[in-house]
Amino acid sequence: MIPGLRLLHLSRGYATKRPASRLKPTISLDHFLQRTKALALYRTIWRHTGRIADPQTRAESRRYARDEFERHRNVTDISHIRYLLSIGKTEWESMERYIGGM
Repeated sequence: MIPGLRLLHLSRGYATKRPASRLKPTISLDHFLQRTKALALYRTIWRHTGRIADPQTRAESRRYARDEFERHRNVTDISHIRYLLSIGKTEWESMERYIGGM
């Protein structure tokens, strides 16, 4: 090696770009927990609406629940998510009392 000679560090440029990652960005623990609660509420509603004897009423109830969850799918504010879950649980409890009387 020759004294005083510095080696240049060259980075290699690739002819092709790396494909974009298919992984979605990670969510916080609080968002994960709220998402778990939302899914649990949805599953509870879906299971218990199966007790509705009239097929048309059962389908309407499930469609309503699905539409409400889809309508709020992109909400990211954690306090708003908590509010929606609280309202959803309250609505479900009142609906469940009605279903129980059928």
